[in-house]
Amino acid sequence: MDTTPQFLGRNVFDLDDYSAEEILYILEAAKGMKEINLREYKKIPTLRGKTICTLFVENSTRTRMSFELAASRLSADVVSFQASVSALQKGESLQDTVYTLDAMGIDLYCIRHSSPGSPQLVHKYSGKPVINGGDGRHAHPTQALLDIFSIWEKLGSLDGLKVTIVGDILNSRVVRSNLIGMKKLGAQVTVCGPKTLMPGSMEEIYGCRVEYDLKTALSDADVVMGLRMQLERQTEGLFPSLEEYSKHYVLSKDTIQWAKHDALIMHPGPMNRGIEILPEIADGTQSIIVEQVANGVAIRMALMFLILGGKA
Repeated sequence: MDTTPQFLGRNVFDLDDYSAEEILYILEAAKGMKEINLREYKKIPTLRGKTICTLFVENSTRTRMSFELAASRLSADVVSFQASVSALQKGESLQDTVYTLDAMGIDLYCIRHSSPGSPQLVHKYSGKPVINGGDGRHAHPTQALLDIFSIWEKLGSLDGLKVTIVGDILNSRVVRSNLIGMKKLGAQVTVCGPKTLMPGSMEEIYGCRVEYDLKTALSDADVVMGLRMQLERQTEGLFPSLEEYSKHYVLSKDTIQWAKHDALIMHPGPMNRGIEILPEIADGTQSIIVEQVANGVAIRMALMFLILGGKA
């Protein structure tokens, strides 16, 4: 009896739809894709004849480029849809936009939208598989997968690892998806930040540990992930100033010493250098931040390959 996980035609709304075994299968597939990306000739014909649409209603150049490069490396045709230059700016509904794109023969949608639940709507309107590239404050599963892959590749397993995530927990979709995926693979996750940027009931909902003191949170951590301090939140009065935030939560040579001496340093980007993380840490020998970017292409290639039934 074949027990290989089945991915053909599936959606990636968030990681709660995937088992630990399925996540590990995706990581293994991404490992193969990363090897392809290290070749001199990086393109393979596995998705030739397939059409992938990057439907970005919320701006994100980095993530959109990663999806489009992943599709191109697999030889798929790419339709790049950006709301800032589209009919959506003229009042067209998301539903009519999807109907129009569907008429062009789209096989897979990769969507980013400021409204939670938008990927589910695109799937409802199109009937085609959808990969969520970030929906509001809700989820960002491909970022979580590339973060998990980056740890897994370096340390071999997440089982029993102590992972500490520091920053704006309240507004981070990255944290939510990472908590789901990391917990499934056995990691012990601590989230740390100001009380005003910490949602309630985190322990009960996600099974993580909540700390407000950075030293306590970083103690004995195997992996430390900083989050982008969303500067627009400063106008909401959730913390006194960026300087005040940095004083208590910046990742620096002084603070990172509270973690294990060989702890991995991560950040989903973009970084506010000098606020949530200092250059000495972001660019240090323990940092794998640049590798995370490369791993994002490999993860997205793996998902496209598995969902569209690519031929090896």
